[in-house]
Amino acid sequence: MTAEPKSAMDGAPVIDFDKFTPTRSFIASRKRRDAMMRVFISLAFLIACIPLVSVLWTTVANGVKRFNVDFLTHNMRGVVGGAMTGSGGYGGVLHAMIGTLEITFGAMLISVPVGLMCAVYLIEYSRGSRLARSIELLVDVMSGIPSIVAGLFAFSMFTIFFGPGTINGIEGSVALSLLMIPTVVKTSEEMLRIVPNDLREASYALGVTKQRTITKIVLRTALPGIVSGVILAIARVIGETAPLLMTAGYTASTNLNPFDGKMTTLPVYVYQEYSKLRANCPAGSDATCVTTIPMERAWAAALVLIVIVLILNLIGRLVAKVFAVKTER
Repeated sequence: MTAEPKSAMDGAPVIDFDKFTPTRSFIASRKRRDAMMRVFISLAFLIACIPLVSVLWTTVANGVKRFNVDFLTHNMRGVVGGAMTGSGGYGGVLHAMIGTLEITFGAMLISVPVGLMCAVYLIEYSRGSRLARSIELLVDVMSGIPSIVAGLFAFSMFTIFFGPGTINGIEGSVALSLLMIPTVVKTSEEMLRIVPNDLREASYALGVTKQRTITKIVLRTALPGIVSGVILAIARVIGETAPLLMTAGYTASTNLNPFDGKMTTLPVYVYQEYSKLRANCPAGSDATCVTTIPMERAWAAALVLIVIVLILNLIGRLVAKVFAVKTER
């Protein structure tokens, strides 16, 4: 029986590391599996991009024809069929752009403070308690509420408090805020949860109060993620049509006051134009009358909506970058 080799230092057995060296066939097999997974992941990425690129290309190709200054600076007041208006255009989307921005901004003013304070309570004050679990369950249920139900709730509430037939922009903001709040709560909750506890403990060790620690350290650290969640919530509701048909209505004129009268948003505008399909030409109209103008306006309005979402995303990224905590390297 052969004795085990001993080391010169302490007599411990010497480990033979050569037996752990991978063989050529094993290395080749790993390289093949790696190449195969790279191909599968690349194919999955390309397949996921196909619907996105298709939607963008179709919208741009069909909407760029009417995407001009006249379309962006006029509303639908005085537009008759497919005839040309006095300004030399065929109606515009100005009133819908203003309505979309005002109603979405109103929904953001309602949902962001409520959602953020709810997330702070769940993470910083009541983590793991029975009340916190109940609130999280309700938030999960709210995230699955159909948008038409949110519109019905807002319409019913304003009917009770302000009388039957009440339709205005702020009513649409309330409806959209019901859809935004769950997204804001869940994203803010996740961002607050990943803030290291060491930051909180270091702040408490210096004698900083809990309220100041949350506002100056925890929220500041989680700000980029919170802003991304708010943008995600805005993108979730800015394209809603059903609740706004019930709460904000539709008008051909520009309304700057969200508390009084109907307001048109871009999704509702697209729906109204698409439902027309074709326009009639008045008697005696010349060759400038375009019967397909409703569909062209619908595509152009959809392109405007995509551009607005893109601009809001860029603004959100800029805000997150400016207010993010700077780390020294």
